[in-house]
Amino acid sequence: MKNGHTPVFLLAALGLFPALGTAQPAVDTSQWKCENCPYPKGATGAIEAGIGSVSEDSTTFGSYTGLDQKGAFAVLGGNVSYRGDGYWADLRAADLGLDTRGVLARVGREGLYSLRIGYAELPRFATDGAASPFLGIGSNDLTLPAGFPAATTAGMPLASTLQSVELGTQRKRFEVGGSFVGMANWVYRVSMRHDVREGTLAGSASHFATAAQLAFPVDQTTDQFELSASYVSARLQATLGYSLSQFRNGPTSLAWDNPFSPVAGADRGRLALAPDNSFQQVFGSAGYQLTPTIRASADFAIGRMTQDDAYLPSTINAALTGLPALPASSLDGRVSTYAGTVRLSAAPLAGLRVHASWSHDERDNRTVVAAYPQVATDMFPATQLRSNTPFSFVLDRFKVGADYRGPGSWKFAGGLDHERRERSYAEVVDTRETSLWARASVQALENLALSGKLSASERDHSSYGVATWFGAPENPLLRKFNLAARTRHSGGVRGDLTVSEQVSVGLSADFANDDYDKSLIGLKEARSSSFGADLAVNLSESTQITAYAHGERVRSRQDGSLAYGAPDWSGRVEDRFEMVGLGVRHAAIPDKLDIGADLSVSRSRSDVAVRTGVGEPAFPTQKVSLDSVRLFATYRLNEKMSVTGSLWHEEYGAQDWRLDGVAADTLPNLLTFGQQAPSYRVNVIRVALRYQF
Repeated sequence: MKNGHTPVFLLAALGLFPALGTAQPAVDTSQWKCENCPYPKGATGAIEAGIGSVSEDSTTFGSYTGLDQKGAFAVLGGNVSYRGDGYWADLRAADLGLDTRGVLARVGREGLYSLRIGYAELPRFATDGAASPFLGIGSNDLTLPAGFPAATTAGMPLASTLQSVELGTQRKRFEVGGSFVGMANWVYRVSMRHDVREGTLAGSASHFATAAQLAFPVDQTTDQFELSASYVSARLQATLGYSLSQFRNGPTSLAWDNPFSPVAGADRGRLALAPDNSFQQVFGSAGYQLTPTIRASADFAIGRMTQDDAYLPSTINAALTGLPALPASSLDGRVSTYAGTVRLSAAPLAGLRVHASWSHDERDNRTVVAAYPQVATDMFPATQLRSNTPFSFVLDRFKVGADYRGPGSWKFAGGLDHERRERSYAEVVDTRETSLWARASVQALENLALSGKLSASERDHSSYGVATWFGAPENPLLRKFNLAARTRHSGGVRGDLTVSEQVSVGLSADFANDDYDKSLIGLKEARSSSFGADLAVNLSESTQITAYAHGERVRSRQDGSLAYGAPDWSGRVEDRFEMVGLGVRHAAIPDKLDIGADLSVSRSRSDVAVRTGVGEPAFPTQKVSLDSVRLFATYRLNEKMSVTGSLWHEEYGAQDWRLDGVAADTLPNLLTFGQQAPSYRVNVIRVALRYQF
């Protein structure tokens, strides 16, 4: 409540009430709020500790939540802040009892410096129910037990050798940084970050007509460093900095036993893993207020990427002899990057602002081109050498636009964007795309706001050629969707209606259409449309309700050719998504008990059909459903102590014809993990005591 001053209060402040001889009622000042008082000094914060429980094991549910295992877990977190004599400090901790834990500490002095240090973890699980006969999961050398190899999966002793495999990674991040305010408007910043990623990820490898799914080891570190200096004055703001990123991968390769009967002596295989690499960059930006109505700004970044890991031998198959030597011991990969943008904005008239920009982005691959021997799946040496392809590109973007505040409540915006991209070693030398867009909004009625947007773009290209450096030649009629000529139209409308002081409603609709009319083979068209509604209701000061609903439909069609010529088959994909949600907040006992609930329901389905003219059936429909309900409450025992509790129920189900019913030995020439589409029903209960000080 904001306190206003009246003559009576002034008299009271001057101590004149006794002279007036008038009795005045007592004034309740407990709810007064001083909006200009200084910040509180000393330490404040809250600590939360309790216990929670998960009803079922589910790595799918536990991905990014840390709640993958059945049983109890600790609820522990909180925050502490200190303010005093210009010094400040903050400490925040969350989910300390889970694998999603995080801690961040910051200290500093107002206007002089600040320091921060943090740590965080994040789990990501890839599958539920994966199994494999390979030994040494997690290492870079996978072997097989007795009974292997076999001609087909039916002949393998999978019943006695399959063992559960956990596929997923755990990421740990350490970071430290700070800023220092120097003399004459200068600010200096430095930050360092160390990321560690460990675990296993699903992959696959083949030997000619047979293949197996493998657990690829992950033991990666990424170190990042950034240093910058900024200058800020009334008219000029500028920054200059340097950044370094280094990626290191522990295992350099993965070797595995061939579970199928070897051909041409290929009883083992080996694949290279992600190589070590580094990236350095010098960057800067500047903005200058030329006049009170004209501002110019620019930014740039010059970088260099390098990769020089040692090559593996052409094959691990000792039976293959007489292969040409590798042309070098390593790639010595070098890529230079350049990026820059220049912007100019002006307000020549009241209510009108115009702006223009030019951006230049370049990737110059300077890796030396060399000829390498080829060995297909450690079995078949190729008669011809194959050269690496140093892809490069140059991208220029030009944009002009304006914003205008029209009569009444009208607001308009529009512009033109033009993009030109030149590529090396691509089917087209350059592509050009021009886009027009416009937006408008108006307060149509006192309680009704409307807005809309439209855009149209056209992309064309230089002569379309045929790539010959990828190995097998491509159909000359093929047009890749990112290179092909395309016409795109999109738009949307939204309305917001305030029904009363307690009720407001919003409705929206969006569409986008892509046409590839000049493509004979490849993507032909893509369509999307979506509709949404949201509702907010304040039943009283104690009860608020929010709700939303959203639906989206995405369709695409592509044509192909089995005869390496004109189109003779087509494929269609249609995806649908529906989501609804409801949220309730209620002060059951004012200033004592707060309760609430969040409900969300989502459904998605994907239909794929391939038509060749012989009446073949469509693929089975893929479906995903997710239902989530959260109930929560806070009960205040006193001014400093409260009890919090929550119940989270979530159900997930999926139908995926690519996984369902496919066991490890279902396909005779493919040894799979045998995992099925994920499904779970999990309850999570939390109860904690929260102390504020």
